[in-house]
This record gives sequence, C-alpha cells and structure tokens, in this order.
Amino acid sequence: MSLNGRFAVEAIGPCLRVSPMLRQGNVKYVEDSRRLLIDPYFRTSDQAAYTADAANSFELAGPRHKIYFDPTRLRAGIVTCGGLAPGLNAVVRGIVMQLWYLYGCQSILGIRYGYHGLGPDGERPIPLTPDGVNRIRSEGGTCLGSSRGSPSTETLVDSLIRHRIQVLFTIGGDGTMRGASAIWQEARRRKLKLAIIGVPKTIDNDIPFVFKTFGFDTAVEEAAQAINRVRVEAEGVPYGIGLVKLMGRNAGFIAMAATLASGQANFCLIPEVSFGLEGPGGLFDLVEQRLHHRRHAVIVVAEGAGQELFETAGREEDASGNRKLGDIGLFLKDQLLARFASGPLPVTLKYIDPSYLIRAAPPIPADQRYCDRMARNAVHAAMAGKSGMMLGMWHGCMTHVPMLALNGESRSANPNGETWFNVRENTGQPHVIGSPVCELPAPASV
Repeated sequence: MSLNGRFAVEAIGPCLRVSPMLRQGNVKYVEDSRRLLIDPYFRTSDQAAYTADAANSFELAGPRHKIYFDPTRLRAGIVTCGGLAPGLNAVVRGIVMQLWYLYGCQSILGIRYGYHGLGPDGERPIPLTPDGVNRIRSEGGTCLGSSRGSPSTETLVDSLIRHRIQVLFTIGGDGTMRGASAIWQEARRRKLKLAIIGVPKTIDNDIPFVFKTFGFDTAVEEAAQAINRVRVEAEGVPYGIGLVKLMGRNAGFIAMAATLASGQANFCLIPEVSFGLEGPGGLFDLVEQRLHHRRHAVIVVAEGAGQELFETAGREEDASGNRKLGDIGLFLKDQLLARFASGPLPVTLKYIDPSYLIRAAPPIPADQRYCDRMARNAVHAAMAGKSGMMLGMWHGCMTHVPMLALNGESRSANPNGETWFNVRENTGQPHVIGSPVCELPAPASV
C-alpha cells in the first residue's frame, strides 16, 4: 500500500522474508495499513480510531509478518546521544535482547560516546551481547557513554559503511533526531539500504507526537522528593524560603508534574507562562504575603522559565544546537535574598538544583517497562526495513513517526489546559504572576 502525507513512513525495500518470530506462535502481527487516527478527542471505537489516511494518522508499531532483513546476516549499531536520562541502559538492553533472542541477530555494535564514536577520532565500537547488558536495566546513565554535537553527516555514513552497519538505533532528543534524519537522507542520496530508527529521549518530555518520553516518570518522582525535602528545610526556620530548579528548557512538564505529585509547592514557574517580580501581584509581593501568613514558602522553577528577565540569554547555542539559558535558579535566589535583606522579615533561603542527580538516577520500574516496550518495537520497525523514523506514543499505542514530521518543532504545556489549572489549584497561585515585562538588569554571570 502506497501512502502519501506528513506521517507516511518510508521503507528501504519490500519485505519478502517470513519473520522468525513465527516460531514463537500466537504472534499478534500488525499490518502497515492499520493506522491510528490523530484525533485530539480520541474515540475508542475501531471505526473512529483507525483510518487509512496517512495525512492524519500514525502507522502502528509492532511485529510484521514479513520482514526486510535477513537477521542472520544483519549487523546493527546502537548509539546514545545528548544528556543523560533515566532508562538509557534499559533501552539498550531491550534492543539487544530483542535482536538476539527474538530475531536471531547476533552481530550488534555499541557506538561509544554518541555520534563522535563514528568520527575519525572515535573509540572503536564494542560488541553487545545479552550477557554484557543483562544487568544494566536498572542502572542509571548509559553503558555506551554519550556526547553532544556530531562529525559531518558524510563522515557518519562513511563510518557506518566501514563498520558494515545496516541498522542504526539512535537514542536521543531533538538534536539526535535531526542528526539521524540527516544520516537517513544522506543514505537515501547514496542509495544505501540503511535503516535509521530513533528512540526519542528527552527528560523534558517535549518531543512532538510522544505523549510521554522514557525517564519522565523517574524524573518526576525524584523531583517531587526534592520539593518535599526543601519544604522541610523551609519550615525548619522562621520565614524560610525553599527554591527548587528543575529541568525544562522549553516546557514545564516536569515542574508541573512534580508540583502536583508533591503537593508542597506554593509557586510553580514554567517557560510557557511569563511572570514578573516587582509590583503588586508580582512574585516578591506574593512570597512576602505567604511568609507573613504561613512563615514559609516553596518555589519550583523550570530552568527555561523567566528567560525574558535576561538580556543576553538565548543568543548562543551549545554543541547540540540548543540555546544557552540564563540560570533562573541562581538569579531568583540572588533577587529574593536582595529583596528581603533590608526588610523586616529575617528570611532564610535554601536552594536546590537536583538536575544532574535526577538525570543520572536509575529508572523506576514503570520506566523500565516503558523502555523495554519502546526498544522492542524499535527492533520490529528496523527488521521490517523502516527508516528515517522514530517511535512515538499516542493514546497508549506505540506508533511510527517520520523524523521529518518533527520539522524542528517541540511540544510545550498548554497554559490554558487542565494540567496548568490543576497546578494553580494546588499551589493557590494566580494564572499570571505580576507583569510579564520586568525592567531588571541581567546578572553579570548570564
């Protein structure tokens, strides 16, 4: 079946081999023609939920009856890129186990330290076996190492050819997916039969068409614990302020979810909602009211919040192409201390930034299960010769999403949605804090 549209997934060739999973018996195979309707008001009936319109639907993930590659002659590669997130090792393990035992592919290479491992100065890839990855599922970090940035696309493709890799699993965020898409397009230009399959990884949970990325549940649990502990610190002194900075460059999903999970925060600041510091109804005013009334206050701020308060933030980029942010946590700490230094309230402020502790945390069981599910479906897609795509999650179903469909976009929280309303109910804060335009000088250390 030939489909056109934004969400049509490309295959590198016809699937002519019967899947070796047939020997497992009672396998629930998925046909490419069975697609999940992209419907914000999801209906549960099969007639409404499934469609053949590729412009408005996702191809469902899962095992195919016929596959493209001969698993006994296939060599696969796995690479992890970007910042750490809980569950990276669980994904690596899931891919290796699925390839080895379910499909019989026993030539698997681990690329060291991100895309740089495919560069001219990169370390040699390491062979991956079930015995080598069996115990890493519950460990934090990545057994392959990671990095940001990349050699040229031409260099990456040349290296894949040199290592005889026919399937590359890329585990990473938006920068990783852009790199994977470039590799796929270069392979197409050279007419190479190279399958590029992405497993989306961003602890911020801001990749489009993925309701939840792996590691998010672990991050929320760890972040909620940080909020609970800073509340203890704030309550332990008269007029104590607890300030927690959490991940969330462009989206406040972790800050919102952790605020709701903890129930101990009085203010939640996210990138999607601007806020002001000065004047009636500004953050300073609201915190002071809270201190007078309850003698302590807890503030949660996402790292990308309040960037309009910095004159120079966002003008430079890191190696992955992400804009460099002003440090809103330290900025608020300094501003709050300066504000109350000369006032009648003897304020004590405790500041916690648990970001790297959270990123390196081992995944909780729910994330381990989710990582394994994504890994196994990534292998199904690869064996069917899919390419230039990543795994998605839509209304509880695993899907195939073309990398080009991302189009450089990111997902953000809805400031008029139910979750943000629930946050405001939980904290008691107004929809907008102060004026969204503040005339404050940027700190010298931005």
